[in-house]
Amino acid sequence: MCAHVLVAEDDVRQATVIRRYLEREGHTALVVHDGRAAIDEARRRRPDLLVLDVMMPVVDGLDVCRVLRGESSGLPVLMLTARATEEDLLLGLDLGADDYMTKPYSPRELMARIRTLLRRSRRTAAAVPDDRRPTDPVLRAGALSVDPVRHTVHLGGRQVECTPGEFEVLAVMAAEPERVFTRRQLLTRTRGSDRFITERSIDVHILNLRKKLEADPKQPVLLLTVFGVGYKMADGPEGHRAH
Repeated sequence: MCAHVLVAEDDVRQATVIRRYLEREGHTALVVHDGRAAIDEARRRRPDLLVLDVMMPVVDGLDVCRVLRGESSGLPVLMLTARATEEDLLLGLDLGADDYMTKPYSPRELMARIRTLLRRSRRTAAAVPDDRRPTDPVLRAGALSVDPVRHTVHLGGRQVECTPGEFEVLAVMAAEPERVFTRRQLLTRTRGSDRFITERSIDVHILNLRKKLEADPKQPVLLLTVFGVGYKMADGPEGHRAH
Protein backbone atom coordinates (compact mmCIF):
# COMPACT_ATOMS: atom_id res chain seq x y z
CA MET A 1 0.00 0.00 0.00
CA CYS A 2 2.10 2.88 -1.31
CA ALA A 3 0.94 6.37 -0.46
CA HIS A 4 1.90 9.99 -0.88
CA VAL A 5 2.55 11.48 2.56
CA LEU A 6 2.99 15.16 3.34
CA VAL A 7 5.30 15.75 6.32
CA ALA A 8 5.08 19.16 8.01
CA GLU A 9 7.90 19.33 10.54
CA ASP A 10 10.17 22.32 11.22
CA ASP A 11 12.89 20.20 12.83
CA VAL A 12 15.00 19.28 9.81
CA ARG A 13 16.58 16.25 11.46
CA GLN A 14 13.26 14.74 12.54
CA ALA A 15 11.72 15.48 9.15
CA THR A 16 14.60 13.66 7.45
CA VAL A 17 14.17 10.62 9.69
CA ILE A 18 10.44 10.47 8.95
CA ARG A 19 11.01 10.84 5.20
CA ARG A 20 13.61 8.04 5.17
CA TYR A 21 11.34 5.65 7.07
CA LEU A 22 8.43 6.44 4.74
CA GLU A 23 10.53 5.87 1.64
CA ARG A 24 11.87 2.64 3.13
CA GLU A 25 8.27 1.38 3.26
CA GLY A 26 7.66 2.34 -0.35
CA HIS A 27 5.84 5.62 0.18
CA THR A 28 6.65 8.96 -1.40
CA ALA A 29 7.16 11.84 1.00
CA LEU A 30 7.09 15.61 0.59
CA VAL A 31 8.59 17.60 3.48
CA VAL A 32 7.72 21.19 4.36
CA HIS A 33 8.94 23.18 7.34
CA ASP A 34 6.18 25.68 8.13
CA GLY A 35 2.41 25.69 8.42
CA ARG A 36 1.72 27.96 5.47
CA ALA A 37 3.61 25.61 3.17
CA ALA A 38 1.72 22.65 4.66
CA ILE A 39 -1.63 24.23 3.75
CA ASP A 40 -0.45 25.14 0.25
CA GLU A 41 0.99 21.70 -0.51
CA ALA A 42 -2.02 19.86 0.95
CA ARG A 43 -4.26 21.83 -1.39
CA ARG A 44 -1.95 21.36 -4.36
CA ARG A 45 -0.86 17.74 -3.94
CA ARG A 46 -3.89 16.18 -2.22
CA PRO A 47 -1.76 13.74 -0.17
CA ASP A 48 -3.02 10.45 1.21
CA LEU A 49 -1.94 11.42 4.73
CA LEU A 50 -0.54 14.42 6.60
CA VAL A 51 2.04 14.08 9.39
CA LEU A 52 1.72 17.41 11.15
CA ASP A 53 3.91 18.92 13.86
CA VAL A 54 1.98 21.21 16.21
CA MET A 55 4.78 23.71 16.92
CA MET A 56 5.67 25.27 13.56
CA PRO A 57 6.51 28.75 12.33
CA VAL A 58 4.22 31.04 10.27
CA VAL A 59 1.08 28.97 10.98
CA ASP A 60 1.04 26.45 13.82
CA GLY A 61 -0.15 22.88 13.36
CA LEU A 62 -3.46 23.39 15.16
CA ASP A 63 -4.41 26.16 12.76
CA VAL A 64 -3.24 24.07 9.81
CA CYS A 65 -5.55 21.27 10.94
CA ARG A 66 -8.42 23.72 11.46
CA VAL A 67 -8.04 25.19 7.97
CA LEU A 68 -7.67 21.87 6.15
CA ARG A 69 -10.52 20.25 8.06
CA GLY A 70 -12.74 23.13 7.00
CA GLU A 71 -12.00 22.22 3.39
CA SER A 72 -11.87 18.43 3.52
CA SER A 73 -12.86 15.78 6.04
CA GLY A 74 -11.19 12.91 4.22
CA LEU A 75 -7.50 13.69 4.70
CA PRO A 76 -6.05 11.60 7.56
CA VAL A 77 -4.02 13.76 9.94
CA LEU A 78 -1.44 12.45 12.43
CA MET A 79 -0.25 15.16 14.82
CA LEU A 80 3.19 15.26 16.44
CA THR A 81 3.83 17.39 19.49
CA ALA A 82 6.02 17.90 22.52
CA ARG A 83 2.88 18.81 24.47
CA ALA A 84 1.83 15.71 26.38
CA THR A 85 -1.23 16.82 28.37
CA GLU A 86 -4.63 15.24 27.87
CA GLU A 87 -6.08 18.68 27.12
CA ASP A 88 -3.67 19.13 24.21
CA LEU A 89 -4.56 15.70 22.83
CA LEU A 90 -8.28 16.40 23.05
CA LEU A 91 -7.84 19.80 21.40
CA GLY A 92 -6.08 18.17 18.49
CA LEU A 93 -8.83 15.58 18.14
CA ASP A 94 -11.49 18.27 18.43
CA LEU A 95 -9.92 20.07 15.48
CA GLY A 96 -10.11 16.88 13.44
CA ALA A 97 -6.80 15.07 13.93
CA ASP A 98 -7.11 11.29 13.59
CA ASP A 99 -4.13 10.34 15.73
CA TYR A 100 -1.68 12.05 18.06
CA MET A 101 1.90 11.18 19.07
CA THR A 102 3.99 12.94 21.67
CA LYS A 103 7.72 13.56 21.33
CA PRO A 104 10.05 11.82 21.71
CA TYR A 105 8.59 8.91 19.79
CA SER A 106 9.83 5.73 18.16
CA PRO A 107 10.02 5.99 14.34
CA ARG A 108 8.87 2.38 14.17
CA GLU A 109 5.76 3.19 16.20
CA LEU A 110 5.16 6.22 13.98
CA MET A 111 5.25 3.98 10.90
CA ALA A 112 2.82 1.58 12.57
CA ARG A 113 0.41 4.44 13.26
CA ILE A 114 0.76 5.62 9.64
CA ARG A 115 0.01 2.14 8.32
CA THR A 116 -3.09 1.99 10.50
CA LEU A 117 -4.36 5.38 9.32
CA LEU A 118 -3.76 4.51 5.67
CA ARG A 119 -5.66 1.24 6.05
CA ARG A 120 -8.55 3.03 7.73
CA SER A 121 -8.79 5.74 5.10
CA ARG A 122 -8.54 3.69 1.93
CA ARG A 123 -11.43 4.12 -0.42
CA THR A 124 -12.42 0.65 -1.59
CA ALA A 125 -15.52 1.42 -3.65
CA ALA A 126 -13.66 2.25 -6.87
CA ALA A 127 -11.76 -1.05 -6.71
CA VAL A 128 -14.88 -3.20 -6.27
CA PRO A 129 -17.01 -3.82 -9.41
CA ASP A 130 -20.69 -2.99 -8.97
CA ASP A 131 -21.76 -6.60 -9.55
CA ARG A 132 -19.49 -7.84 -6.75
CA ARG A 133 -20.61 -5.38 -4.08
CA PRO A 134 -23.00 -6.50 -1.38
CA THR A 135 -26.64 -5.94 -2.34
CA ASP A 136 -27.04 -3.33 0.38
CA PRO A 137 -23.94 -2.70 2.49
CA VAL A 138 -25.38 0.51 3.95
CA LEU A 139 -25.89 0.70 7.71
CA ARG A 140 -29.10 2.49 8.70
CA ALA A 141 -30.53 3.97 11.86
CA GLY A 142 -33.59 6.13 11.40
CA ALA A 143 -32.81 8.84 8.83
CA LEU A 144 -29.08 8.13 9.06
CA SER A 145 -27.24 5.95 6.55
CA VAL A 146 -23.57 4.98 6.77
CA ASP A 147 -21.93 3.32 3.77
CA PRO A 148 -18.69 1.51 4.77
CA VAL A 149 -17.85 0.71 1.12
CA ARG A 150 -18.17 4.21 -0.28
CA HIS A 151 -17.16 5.76 3.06
CA THR A 152 -20.12 8.17 2.99
CA VAL A 153 -22.66 9.38 5.53
CA HIS A 154 -26.13 10.72 4.71
CA LEU A 155 -28.81 12.11 6.98
CA GLY A 156 -32.23 12.47 5.42
CA GLY A 157 -30.65 12.58 1.96
CA ARG A 158 -28.06 15.21 2.96
CA GLN A 159 -24.41 14.15 2.76
CA VAL A 160 -22.46 14.72 5.96
CA GLU A 161 -18.67 15.10 5.90
CA CYS A 162 -16.89 13.19 8.66
CA THR A 163 -13.25 12.73 9.58
CA PRO A 164 -11.94 9.15 9.41
CA GLY A 165 -12.09 8.89 13.20
CA GLU A 166 -15.66 10.19 13.37
CA PHE A 167 -16.70 7.83 10.57
CA GLU A 168 -15.37 4.80 12.43
CA VAL A 169 -17.27 5.65 15.60
CA LEU A 170 -20.44 6.26 13.59
CA ALA A 171 -20.09 3.01 11.63
CA VAL A 172 -19.64 0.94 14.80
CA MET A 173 -22.75 2.44 16.41
CA ALA A 174 -24.86 2.34 13.22
CA ALA A 175 -24.13 -1.38 12.84
CA GLU A 176 -25.96 -2.02 16.13
CA PRO A 177 -28.60 0.66 16.75
CA GLU A 178 -29.92 0.86 20.31
CA ARG A 179 -26.92 -1.03 21.67
CA VAL A 180 -25.20 0.79 24.51
CA PHE A 181 -21.42 1.04 24.02
CA THR A 182 -18.97 1.97 26.74
CA ARG A 183 -16.21 4.39 25.79
CA ARG A 184 -13.69 1.59 26.10
CA GLN A 185 -15.68 -0.60 23.71
CA LEU A 186 -15.85 2.17 21.11
CA LEU A 187 -12.17 2.91 21.54
CA THR A 188 -11.25 -0.76 21.11
CA ARG A 189 -13.49 -1.17 18.07
CA THR A 190 -12.06 1.89 16.32
CA ARG A 191 -8.48 2.13 17.56
CA GLY A 192 -7.60 -1.34 18.80
CA SER A 193 -6.96 -2.50 22.34
CA ASP A 194 -3.25 -1.75 22.07
CA ARG A 195 -3.72 1.96 21.45
CA PHE A 196 -2.85 4.17 24.39
CA ILE A 197 -5.35 6.91 23.66
CA THR A 198 -7.62 8.33 26.33
CA GLU A 199 -11.26 7.28 26.36
CA ARG A 200 -12.16 10.96 26.41
CA SER A 201 -11.27 11.04 22.72
CA ILE A 202 -14.57 9.20 22.16
CA ASP A 203 -16.38 12.06 23.91
CA VAL A 204 -14.75 14.50 21.48
CA HIS A 205 -15.84 12.45 18.44
CA ILE A 206 -19.39 12.18 19.78
CA LEU A 207 -19.51 15.92 20.45
CA ASN A 208 -18.32 16.70 16.92
CA LEU A 209 -20.77 14.21 15.38
CA ARG A 210 -23.65 15.76 17.29
CA LYS A 211 -22.75 19.16 15.83
CA LYS A 212 -23.01 17.64 12.36
CA LEU A 213 -26.03 15.37 12.83
CA GLU A 214 -28.30 16.82 15.49
CA ALA A 215 -30.78 19.68 15.04
CA ASP A 216 -29.84 20.71 18.60
CA PRO A 217 -26.51 19.19 19.71
CA LYS A 218 -27.35 20.01 23.34
CA GLN A 219 -30.52 17.92 23.13
CA PRO A 220 -29.50 14.98 20.93
CA VAL A 221 -32.08 12.54 19.59
CA LEU A 222 -29.75 10.34 17.51
CA LEU A 223 -26.50 9.95 19.47
CA LEU A 224 -27.64 9.49 23.02
CA THR A 225 -25.73 9.47 26.29
CA VAL A 226 -26.48 6.59 28.64
CA PHE A 227 -25.36 8.10 31.92
CA GLY A 228 -22.83 6.08 33.82
CA VAL A 229 -22.31 3.72 30.89
CA GLY A 230 -21.56 5.33 27.53
CA TYR A 231 -23.43 6.04 24.29
CA LYS A 232 -25.99 4.52 21.96
CA MET A 233 -27.47 5.35 18.56
CA ALA A 234 -31.25 5.73 18.51
CA ASP A 235 -33.19 3.85 15.86
CA GLY A 236 -36.67 4.46 14.48
CA PRO A 237 -38.75 7.63 14.96
CA GLU A 238 -36.34 9.40 17.30
CA GLY A 239 -33.56 9.19 14.73
CA HIS A 240 -35.87 10.71 12.10
CA ARG A 241 -36.22 13.89 14.12
CA ALA A 242 -32.56 14.80 13.60
CA HIS A 243 -32.15 17.58 11.01
